[in-house]
Amino acid sequence: MNATAQQLRERIKEEYKKCAIQPDYFLSKYSYIQHPIRGRVLFDLYKYQKNALYDFENNDYNIVLKGRQIGISTLVAGYALWLMLFHKDKNILVIATKQETAKNLVTKVKFMHQNLPTWLRGEVITDNKLSLQFSNGSQIKAVASSPDAGRSEALSLLILDEAAFIDDADIIWTAASSTLSTGGKAILLSTPNGVGNFFHKMWQQAEAKTNGFNPILLDWRVHPERDQAWRDRQTELMGEMQASQEHDASFIFSGNTVVPPEIIEFYKASFVQEPVTKGGFDGNLWVWEYAQPGRSYIVCADVARGDGEDYSAFHVIDVESSTQVAEYRGKVETKQFGNMLVSIATEYNDALLIPENSSIGWNAVQQIIDRGYKNLFYMSKDLQYVDVEHQMTGRYRAEERQMVPGFTTSQRTRPLVIARLKEYMLENSFTIRSARMCAELETFIWKNGRPEALQGYNDDLTMALCIGLWVRDTALRLRQEGIELTKMALDKAKYSVVGHIYTNRDRAQNPYEMQVGTGKEDIRWLLG
Repeated sequence: MNATAQQLRERIKEEYKKCAIQPDYFLSKYSYIQHPIRGRVLFDLYKYQKNALYDFENNDYNIVLKGRQIGISTLVAGYALWLMLFHKDKNILVIATKQETAKNLVTKVKFMHQNLPTWLRGEVITDNKLSLQFSNGSQIKAVASSPDAGRSEALSLLILDEAAFIDDADIIWTAASSTLSTGGKAILLSTPNGVGNFFHKMWQQAEAKTNGFNPILLDWRVHPERDQAWRDRQTELMGEMQASQEHDASFIFSGNTVVPPEIIEFYKASFVQEPVTKGGFDGNLWVWEYAQPGRSYIVCADVARGDGEDYSAFHVIDVESSTQVAEYRGKVETKQFGNMLVSIATEYNDALLIPENSSIGWNAVQQIIDRGYKNLFYMSKDLQYVDVEHQMTGRYRAEERQMVPGFTTSQRTRPLVIARLKEYMLENSFTIRSARMCAELETFIWKNGRPEALQGYNDDLTMALCIGLWVRDTALRLRQEGIELTKMALDKAKYSVVGHIYTNRDRAQNPYEMQVGTGKEDIRWLLG
């Protein structure tokens, strides 16, 4: 053998080692792909593709939320080929909505393999439309989604392609994931398909770091050949909602949320931040600002049993700045939750405390009353009236005035309080800092004309905030107006209220009494 042939063999050996160790090197230097415009081209990876490849190699479970046409399915195919060529007995399964969709990814693997230099190719044992197998025992095959897909497989890598569109994906994942327990990997990738489905839930859990998946977000902005002009063109071609779903990797634009999705996205980008502390007995009390002397706060709460699917939740709101300063969402027994509400309201300068008084809520409300909390919200028993004249912020003459403690959510009040939240957010006049709160808004949808949480999700934080913002705009405003009215009455010898003239003699009898309709009303409750 001459020196040139020997040098060539050594060079090939070194190149083979590099390819075996570095999947990005293997793909960028030796793998060809079919570009939709340029035809057969070398797979020269972009930076975001190299980063994703690194994640595939260094995390067992990855979930990829992607825009269309950014080369991620091709990247997954390349990663699968690298595993098969340089590792023995790798069993890779691709599951997609249809057999044809799953076959597309296997076809990409085959194309890359066929266009490799001969010294890099594997020895093929099986090659058909749905599978490819090498002599080293490694193989890839494609199947359509079904409840039993992957159940009996011993998998090295499970790929769920377009996972957001797979029916019964949760059942498939439960069945197939058990085969990964001995060290297998999984890649879930998809464009979004609204909220509430398996892929959306898995993504939310991955972001919250509760399911072991590494989240990878790849929208159109990561592609170096695309700019705002390109994105604007997509809107012209598809419309804003469809373009956002296809290219912005946006779950909520394909849904039917009560609060417009662009508003929720704006809040997430502009205001959401990590809390200063996460405390409470269960770590679910998130605090962004501690109580400040001289500031006015309200605490608004939604009460759950504590042993079901719903959560008990409350917000602490700075009244003057319209800012969320603290939040709790957890599963806690109702009496304990009542104690929590008293404690947090006391801590925040004896805040106005507004618990929802549903059947379950009464247990928490009673505990607040038993504790003697002095700034509990009261509301009219007559649910025909939900305007400001029938709300109050103190217990004075509550029974006589037919008032009940807490806020009553009814068929009449519910749409009003929800409309108030939407109004605040549309006008950007309230600051939400909680990722949990925004996540609830993403699944708070219109269903048969009624705003409610998507099935399988919760709206506890949402309803608590709706109540708080409603009361802030009604009872508290009335309270301030009442204080100013009383001051006027006390400062003048004569004053007129609702067409009735009061003299010094009237005022001497009761300076806090005013004419309301055909009767008289004591307004001292407005003074707190």
